Formats: sequence, C-alpha cells, structure tokens
Amino acid sequence: SVLLAPLIVQDSSFTLHAVTIGVDFHWQRNEDQAFKGSLKFIIENDRITAVNILSIEDYLTSVISSEMRATSSKEFLKAHAVISRSWLLAQIEKSRKIKAGGKKYNAFMQSENEIMRWYDREDHRNYDVCADDHCQRYQGITRASLPAVMQVINDTYGEVLTYDGSICDTRYYKCCGGMTELFENTWEPVSQPYMQGIVDNPVPPEGYSTVLSGEDTAEKWIRGNPDAYCNTSDKKILSQVLNDYDQETNDFFRWTVTYTQKELSDLVKTRTGIDFGIITDLEPLERGVSGRITRLKIEGTTKTMIIGKELEIRKSLSKSHLYSSCFFVEKIISRDGTRFVLHGAGWGHGVGLCQIGAAVMGAKGYSYSGILMHYFRGAILEKLY
Repeated sequence: SVLLAPLIVQDSSFTLHAVTIGVDFHWQRNEDQAFKGSLKFIIENDRITAVNILSIEDYLTSVISSEMRATSSKEFLKAHAVISRSWLLAQIEKSRKIKAGGKKYNAFMQSENEIMRWYDREDHRNYDVCADDHCQRYQGITRASLPAVMQVINDTYGEVLTYDGSICDTRYYKCCGGMTELFENTWEPVSQPYMQGIVDNPVPPEGYSTVLSGEDTAEKWIRGNPDAYCNTSDKKILSQVLNDYDQETNDFFRWTVTYTQKELSDLVKTRTGIDFGIITDLEPLERGVSGRITRLKIEGTTKTMIIGKELEIRKSLSKSHLYSSCFFVEKIISRDGTRFVLHGAGWGHGVGLCQIGAAVMGAKGYSYSGILMHYFRGAILEKLY
C-alpha cells in the first residue's frame, strides 16, 4: 500500500476523477470528487482501492451534505448527524469484533431450493466503511459544506444513540411507506430492540390494520394512502432529502412496476444467474412487520426457487434495485400474453429512520431528539466525547 499524507491537513485536498456513485442503482453515474485528509492506495488482486483517511467529524460533515441538502431544516440535520455518527462507530466496533474473532462475516445461506442473502459488511476488509449507498453517501467536499452543516456537526459533537450501554447500529433509508421494519428481517438474524416496526404517524391511520405480515392486510395497505409523515408531495420538504439525481424518481410512497412475462423471465435470469424457464408466478411466502417480503417463491417452467432477504428480492426483480420489497403481485392474463404488475410501497429497506418522514417532522417543529425517539424507541441520546 501507499499512503499520501498532507503536511497541512486543513488547507489540503485531492481530487479523484470519474468516481462511480449510486452503484447498481437507477441513478448510477460518474463524477469527479474532491476530498480532505490523507489518501491511501491498496493494491490487491490486480485492483487498486483508494481509501480516504480523515477525522470522524470531517467525515460526517460530508455525509450530511451528500445524503441530503445542506439547506435542510436544522433539527432534521442534527438528527441525521447523530445517527450517521452512531452508525459509523457501531460499524467500526462490529468490524473489530469480527476481526478479533477470526471469523469471516457470513451473509449467505443456501439450500437446494432456497437462497437467503443479505448485504451489509461483506466487502469491507481494508477500510471501515465504503463511500456509497451500501454504507453512507460520502462524496468528499464536492458538495459544498455550508456553514449550516458545520454548525449542526458542532452542535451535536460526539453525540450518539445508545441502548443498554452500547452504541446503536442506527440505520436509515429514504421512505418507509408508512411502517418501519425489523433489523433481523433485513440483515443478520439479530434483534435490535431500538429498531422496531412503528407506524410513521402520531397515531395508527384509520381504516387500516397495521399487522402487515398477512397478504390481505399488506395488499390493502399498499393499495391505500394511509396517513404518514413520509406521505408527502411537498417539494420544499422533499428537496431537503432528495438530491438532484434522487428527484429523478417521483413515486416512492406508492409505486407500480409492470413486466411482460418474457421481460420478467429474462430479467430474473440475468440478475440471478438462474434459469427458471418461463416464470409463471411470484408468491410471497413471508413478510416483515412493514409488509416487506422477506421470502419470495419464484415459480418457472424449469425451476422453482425461494429467494430472500429483501435486497436480494429487490436486486432480482429490477435492472438496478426495486424501490422496496413491500409489494404485491397482480398477474394479468390477456390475449396479448401475461403481465406481472408489482404494486409497491416505500423506498429502501425500512429499518430505522425514514429520511422523508424525519424531514417532515422537522418541518412540523419536532426537535432532533423528538425525531430520534420516534424512530429509535428506547434508545438514549448521549455525549460520547
């Protein structure tokens, strides 16, 4: 490896050209990015990895500007600073425990007719976190770090969420669709008591069951338009959370994707590497508390198989990523052939803080601690350093 370190850190920066952002998502693109701190090159298996080394608080300043608009409401930004800091420190601690135990992180289970895979820390041996949506968007100083963001970082300096004496592994995403999900339904089968399935509203919306693990209640929920913090079309609020390329997507609280039978069969074969023949059915077998499918049976003329967890399902049913795995399937058979219509809710895995919901709470006058306590029940806001 090679380390390049500036003599004067504060006044120095470097630029990496054609950095890929949004890997495998619909907004994937390349851009030039500038960074503070040191630059380390790691050469391994004929590939070069660039690692930026810098302080936690400098990193967070960039994350807040990269994940959302730096002009977002102050309380929303403060809440996000706390969870981004908590998440980072929790990942560093988790990585150290994995290395100390000498065990390889396992994120894959397979039998003859079932594949269960989750995506968390499987590729991060040479650095603490990556710079893209897999971890947290970190785009250096390319997005201007406005004084407001720097003030937010200073105001929350060293603050984290803890539960039972440990730093919380706080997760977040764009839009829950009205209900949040459990950690163990998305990643490793470990319960995180501070991230439960909660209704993203002060009270349960009228006319709906919030037990969304069943097909009937999930379908009614997805077809409906329940009250929720994240159920908003306010462009001013949405622009706080959605960068320019995020705003290329207009539908996220409720959405629809349609495939012909051939399109679906070809897509799934390409994305999974498995030849199902002609796909005849998609059958949800298990749903989480938010209605997100965790086990999906794909039936084909030559093979039938069960896949999970939620991101594996989203990857398999889209050229990039399906917005979420909270959907039901409408199969339409006509003279023109069979079409599969996926009616869905939300954008992202649904675990932890809903960014659009939190932005709405900030606009409604909630404090950052109030926002945090809504999404992370039972957690404690503490100053770590």
